[in-house]
Amino acid sequence: MEKTQTTCDSCSHKASCSSAGTKPCENEQERRNRQLMDRRLGSIKNKLVVMSGKGGVGKSSTAVNLALALVNEGKRVGLLDVDIHGPSIPKMLGVEDAKPRAVEEQILPVMCNELRVMSTGFLIPQEKKAIILRGPKKNLLIQQFIRDVAWGELDYLVVDCPPGTGDEPLAVLQLMGSGTMAVIVTTPQDVAVLDVKKSLTFCEELKMPVLGVIENMSGFVCPHCGEMVDIFKSGGGQVMAEEMKVPFLGRIPIDPALVKSGDDGTPYVVAYPDTETAKAICGIARNLIQKAES
Repeated sequence: MEKTQTTCDSCSHKASCSSAGTKPCENEQERRNRQLMDRRLGSIKNKLVVMSGKGGVGKSSTAVNLALALVNEGKRVGLLDVDIHGPSIPKMLGVEDAKPRAVEEQILPVMCNELRVMSTGFLIPQEKKAIILRGPKKNLLIQQFIRDVAWGELDYLVVDCPPGTGDEPLAVLQLMGSGTMAVIVTTPQDVAVLDVKKSLTFCEELKMPVLGVIENMSGFVCPHCGEMVDIFKSGGGQVMAEEMKVPFLGRIPIDPALVKSGDDGTPYVVAYPDTETAKAICGIARNLIQKAES
């Protein structure tokens, strides 16, 4: 493999580039790290952070299937799992035994269904072993995922964050910088919407644009008669989006096969492309593309 240029030293545009010079209180290693980070991010057109202020809303399954739906639309997509303490992306994609390779001082992402994937789950030596990290070390790990992974040219980098508004989403936003957009996942019931609103105020306070809200587990389509049943109510996510004046991307109905596909490691939109739920996810992906690229 050809060695990748990792600094500005041999770049013909060095004289006019804002990344080339050393910043105040920055040593040589920090300058090189910043240059490499800028170079990685410069190859990514759209940076999407999938967030939720509430656990259990299906955020990771939404991130996985949304990323694959973007691949189905002909997009070059990377999926970064920064849920450091509970990484589930490798299991959902059926690649939990994969090990990323290091080549020429960079890490090659795991490939799955044309999706480029990186997760803390690939680095855990034992399935039941806990990762015990505090804030600064979390930030360094996330920085390494963005800086050292050879993402290549991407149309979308989808980042799956853990629930809440703590270290991980804050580190991702600070590292990826301007142009980063949030995709907020909620379920329809009031108790979820109340917590998820905190993610929207988080984005507002940090001046991160919200690309839209997705209402997950929104109704159940009977596979026998086609009737829609609102098990967890319906419309709460859309009402929240309207109240908070952010776009609404769409609803994803409940399908038991979605849970089974995650446990089996067979991505839902790949295994069940003709279901109403898969069609809803693909419709959300097209809606997202329209908003992101307009």
